[in-house]
Amino acid sequence: MKNTAEKIAKSMKEISVAEFFEKNRHLLGFDNPSKALLMVVKEAVDNSLDACEEARILPEIIIKVKKLEENRFRVVIEDNGPGIVKEKVPSVFGKLLFGSKFHLGRQSRGQQGIGISAAVLYAQLTTGKPAIITSRTSPKEPAYVCHLKIDILKNEPVIIKEEEKEKFREHGVRIELEIEGKYTRRHQSIDEYLRETAIINPHAHIIYYTPEGNKIEFKRVVNHLPPLPKTIKPHPHGVEFGIFERMLKITSSRTIASFLTTDFSRIGRDTAVKICRKAGVKPEAKPRELTHKEIEKLYRVIQETKFIAPPLNCLSPLGEEEFEKGVQQVVNPEFAVAVSRPATVYRGNPFKVEACIAWGGEISKEGPAQILRFANRVPLLYQASACAITKSVQQVNWPNYHISREGNMPTGPIVIAVHIASVWIPYTSESKEAIASYPEIIKEIKLALQECGRKLAAYLRKKRKLQEKELRRKLFERYIPEVAHSLSVLTGEKEKEIFKSLEILANKNVMKEEKGEKT
Repeated sequence: MKNTAEKIAKSMKEISVAEFFEKNRHLLGFDNPSKALLMVVKEAVDNSLDACEEARILPEIIIKVKKLEENRFRVVIEDNGPGIVKEKVPSVFGKLLFGSKFHLGRQSRGQQGIGISAAVLYAQLTTGKPAIITSRTSPKEPAYVCHLKIDILKNEPVIIKEEEKEKFREHGVRIELEIEGKYTRRHQSIDEYLRETAIINPHAHIIYYTPEGNKIEFKRVVNHLPPLPKTIKPHPHGVEFGIFERMLKITSSRTIASFLTTDFSRIGRDTAVKICRKAGVKPEAKPRELTHKEIEKLYRVIQETKFIAPPLNCLSPLGEEEFEKGVQQVVNPEFAVAVSRPATVYRGNPFKVEACIAWGGEISKEGPAQILRFANRVPLLYQASACAITKSVQQVNWPNYHISREGNMPTGPIVIAVHIASVWIPYTSESKEAIASYPEIIKEIKLALQECGRKLAAYLRKKRKLQEKELRRKLFERYIPEVAHSLSVLTGEKEKEIFKSLEILANKNVMKEEKGEKT
């Protein structure tokens, strides 16, 4: 029996966002048990760091991962942030695509409002246990405790239990989840994620209790917060046609000219009028009354017009000194150098590349370089080969900087860290694990790495010269007894006095060489 159009129509129904991600959790990074455990910790820690920075509080984050039974864990993350008001707690943790950052034109770790609610969803799917959230916004008020689940079909929070308690820190949030997972200590693990988080967030104090019962602490090495990024309006060259058309329909501006000047950055009144006239549109026309052809003409003229680059106060870069300190406290190298490139633009979106290269010390001398990838102060642990950062590292001619290479990768006791700060990071997938290879991004990363490479090469040349001088000194010292004896026989002088004179001469020569004087 054939299905008719009517029967097919009856079987059609809308699916909720939660239901979609329930069946496609791999899109959010919950691919396998070990990665899922990491993602739960990552999403909660990222939220805590964002909240603390926005409230201008130096972050202190406590992470506890306790093994309950085989492949089952209790994960607890607690912060000293501003807390979340009681009315918003259920939606923040129990509703996917609920957040405050998606429409803000500024740098932030999270944007879509999916991360932490996806972690709650994963816990619910694997153990059936509710999330337990504790939030306190003031020492004058008791802490609010909420046990909740997600209604998958409606994408709405379901409160199982509510209570208040007095014993909790003065302000902050605590989330407790019971999940299925697998704990590993390999490169892509909670341990590695927190290690790299401490590098790129040197202002944070992180305390981690491992499933094995060990305590790992990363103390803050910078006692000031990064600058709070400002919200900016879209740049004319950063908006696609469909978005531009929708903006015209929902704007509160009464005329096209005012729409261009108030809804975009870098368009002044005179420029707006010129754009309108060139497109054959009256500056005083109402935005909602434009035809599709008029919108197309207006958009085309905007794309052909040159504008000043967007403001850069929407970014919160790490800074060279802070990047170096972060790397040094975790990696403990012999030498480290960081470079912060001037901010630039892709598709109308400002971005800034920072790089740090560490050499020697406690870094392993064997194998390829360790590459640490960061985007908006978040470590990227997966899909390294697909990432613009890895591809940029492979394109640098490392032998020019006295660094060995096997294939396309540098080798030796070296750690290469790259951070990209942007209003919009072009991730390759929803799980935000790799950065797309935009030519502008690749170019800036290479320039930053090359500048670091030149400074490292200068250090290595100086070190090699000192080693050669030390070798010459030791060689000279080795023959001093024989020379002293021979001179004593020839001159009749005492051998001990000649020996002492030759030793003094050797040391003077070393001191002169260190000062750059001729010997």
